[in-house]
Amino acid sequence: MRLIQAAIFVLLMVSALPAAKTLDMYVIDVEGSKAFLLVSPSGQSMLIDAGIPENEKYLDGRPGEDANRIVDACRAAGVKKIDYMVVSHYDGDHVGGVPGLAKRMPIVTFVDHGANVQDDPGHVRNVDAYLAVAAKGKRLVVKPGDKIPIEGFEAFVAMAAGKAITEPLKGAGQPNPACDTTPRKIWGPNARGVIDNHDTNENSQAIGLLVTYGNFRMYDPADGTWNKDRELFCPVNRVGTVDLYITANHAIDNGNSPVMVHALRPRVAIADNGATKGGSAEVFQIIKSSPGLEDYWQMHYAFPGGPGGEKANAPPDFIANLGRPEEGSPDGKWIKISAERDGTFTVTNSRNNFTKTYKPRQ
Repeated sequence: MRLIQAAIFVLLMVSALPAAKTLDMYVIDVEGSKAFLLVSPSGQSMLIDAGIPENEKYLDGRPGEDANRIVDACRAAGVKKIDYMVVSHYDGDHVGGVPGLAKRMPIVTFVDHGANVQDDPGHVRNVDAYLAVAAKGKRLVVKPGDKIPIEGFEAFVAMAAGKAITEPLKGAGQPNPACDTTPRKIWGPNARGVIDNHDTNENSQAIGLLVTYGNFRMYDPADGTWNKDRELFCPVNRVGTVDLYITANHAIDNGNSPVMVHALRPRVAIADNGATKGGSAEVFQIIKSSPGLEDYWQMHYAFPGGPGGEKANAPPDFIANLGRPEEGSPDGKWIKISAERDGTFTVTNSRNNFTKTYKPRQ
């Protein structure tokens, strides 16, 4: 009898213990723009970028609803306010949605890289709208080497305003052979016939953020560019390896160089692409060939008409949104990542609840 009572007591004590806390992250479907929500074990939240302005349309002509999708993800995560709104850079598909989101939920601190470097009218309009909203809260301008003061995990700025940290982090500093085998890119004219130099435009200014939670490490370069990768990863890798990599610039091939991807050696990569935006075939091959990669996840199936076509797709279980939204297929599904302090992390596809757990790197 005493043994039974003791067993019951132990079971009650175990059930009363708090569940292990995780760092929860949501790659939100904003149709090839960017919105990445991180929810700390402390309860604080960080959102990296907020998609397009609320009055703009998606590429297929449908009304944009990025702010509503971000709010939906926040509700699912139990988030009632954004403690740190990180604007990686001032392109419209990253900063444009901030004013609309600010109408829907409180934002405490706005984080950005500082001065804008692009002067086309639409771009300036989005920056001015953001600055007007940021002036109503706290604003934090970061530089390489800074830490965003969120509680519960470390958010380290590896790149910002076109500059990178100059010294390797602890455990990093290995020579990077890809520096000698990866050619630089020469930028040609954009859709307007203007030579758009990605090494000097706002993409080059993007905040590259290294997130650490115990033994778990994740790197998000935002829209960091192919040639600028060298400033952080050549001649040595100043960051080290990571468990999770969020693709640069929606998996477009003006970023995601082997210089960076193969140095990071991610176990899992997630492409925040759209159905016909991003998801480059070249990037798909670079990431798939990265040493130690286990899986490549995508926000959208890459359809013909985009840079990847149908040659740049993971198996369906690893893709959050499979159809063409303009043809009535449901979209708006996110990918959730839950990381534990020992380095274990679980990735879940909200479309079908397909889940895969990755044990700590040996």
